Amino acid sequence: MDLLFNIIVSLIRIYSYGVIIYIFMSWFPGARESSIGQFLGSIVEPFLEPFRRFIPPIGMIDISPIVALITLQLATEGLAVVFNNLSRVL
Repeated sequence: MDLLFNIIVSLIRIYSYGVIIYIFMSWFPGARESSIGQFLGSIVEPFLEPFRRFIPPIGMIDISPIVALITLQLATEGLAVVFNNLSRVL
C-alpha cells in the first residue's frame, strides 16, 4: 500500500514540476513554441484550463497556475489521509 502511495505522490510531484517549468517558460520568448514547450503544453494546459476559466488574471499576472499547484498539494495531502485510513483498516 505504501508503494502505491509513494508512486502516486511521486507522479503528482513530477507533474507539479512540469507545471512550474511551463510557467517559467512563459518568461522566455519562443520557449513555449519549442518541442519541449509544446509537449509540456499538451500535458499541462488541460489541467490549467478549468482554473483559467474561473480565475481571471490580475492585470497581466495569471494566478491560476498558483491555484492549480495548491490544488495538487491539497490532493496529495488528501491522498495521504485516505491511504493512512486504508492502512488502518487493512
